Amino acid sequence: MMNRRRFNTFLGAGMVSAAAGLKIGMGQAFAADGSFQRVKNSGVLRIGGVPDGAPYYKKSLTDGSWQGFYIDICKKLADDLRLELSVLETTWGNSVLDLQADKVDVFFGLNPTPERQKVIDFSVPVFNNAFSLVAKDGLEATSWEDVNKPEIRIAVDAGSSHDAAVTRHAPNATVVRLKNQSDATAALQSGRADAQCLVLVLGLSLRAKNPKIGKLIIPTPADYTTSNAGFRREDDQSWRQFVDGWIKANRASGFIKDAIIRNMQLVGVKQSDFPPGFDV
Repeated sequence: MMNRRRFNTFLGAGMVSAAAGLKIGMGQAFAADGSFQRVKNSGVLRIGGVPDGAPYYKKSLTDGSWQGFYIDICKKLADDLRLELSVLETTWGNSVLDLQADKVDVFFGLNPTPERQKVIDFSVPVFNNAFSLVAKDGLEATSWEDVNKPEIRIAVDAGSSHDAAVTRHAPNATVVRLKNQSDATAALQSGRADAQCLVLVLGLSLRAKNPKIGKLIIPTPADYTTSNAGFRREDDQSWRQFVDGWIKANRASGFIKDAIIRNMQLVGVKQSDFPPGFDV
């Protein structure tokens, strides 16, 4: 664990600022009693983890160790700051409450929906998760326009970002709206739908479980939802600003992309399964 003197020496040398592109002075960064000050003083980076959230998070039932691409990303963030990483077991639904209660310093893996934006702050995108179609064999399509036809039935979980993407890009298609993703997958398997819309991470995972279900298409023009980090809302924005810079630097270096590809193996997805030109 790092003491205060060691942390100040590390930051004073400009290592963090240079690596992450932080554009505020170190004196300004720690002026207020915010999250960055708490992290600095404690030497611990507190994050949340979802035990059954592979490939994002996965907790071993045998030894309690954590895996997942957000675990790898947070380990690097902690290492770059010379901090100890502490993982709080939580759920996707409780993550915002954990931030508000100051149980964690940051939670990776949230989409900045309008409702969430009312109560917490968000980082820049950690990665862009492209909308994809898992399509039955015989459906030849490369673009949204190719499936924008009444005879094409696309299954979605009603009210989701998948539903919104299909409504936006293929308004003339027959949209089969079902209660959840599993029901939409069942519709594709049974022939009641010609394709299912899923973000890429979920589409790849579905095909890894059942390669015969269909082929994966990323329709053009590509459209994305984002996966971001969430922060407790506070006046001092230095912690969020730092993490923003760190994310940008590690996207540019390729680290985040590599972490995603590496950990997709947790759900049976190999690097060769990713579509050509995949990027974050």
